[in-house]
Amino acid sequence: MLLHLITVPDWAQASARGGVDPLPEVGFVHLSAPEQVHLPAQRLFDDRDDVVLLVVDERRLTDPVRWEPGVPGDPAAMRFPHLYGRLPVDAVVRAVPWPRPRGAGDPPPL
Repeated sequence: MLLHLITVPDWAQASARGGVDPLPEVGFVHLSAPEQVHLPAQRLFDDRDDVVLLVVDERRLTDPVRWEPGVPGDPAAMRFPHLYGRLPVDAVVRAVPWPRPRGAGDPPPL
C-alpha cells in the first residue's frame, strides 16, 4: 500500500482528469509508505483542513515507482516512493480525510 496526500479541490480536479499528474519540476508524483506519510503531511499540509489521504494499490500502477531520498531534514536512510508517471484514478482504492493533528501517531484508519 502506498499513500498520496492531496487537497480536496485538487483531488476533485485530478479525478475529473483521470488521475494525478507528475509535478513538472521533478517529473514524478510524491508517494509515501504508511509509516512515513506524516512527514510530508506536516511539511506540506499542516496549515490545511481539507487534506485527503489517497490509498494506492501499487499493483494497479503502470508507471515505475522508485524509492528515493526525501528532502533535507528527513531521516538520512529514509526513502520515499516516487511514481514516474500519472497516478491513475483506478489505482486509488480509498480516499480518507485526514484531520489535524498530523503526527506519526495520528494518521486516519486505512
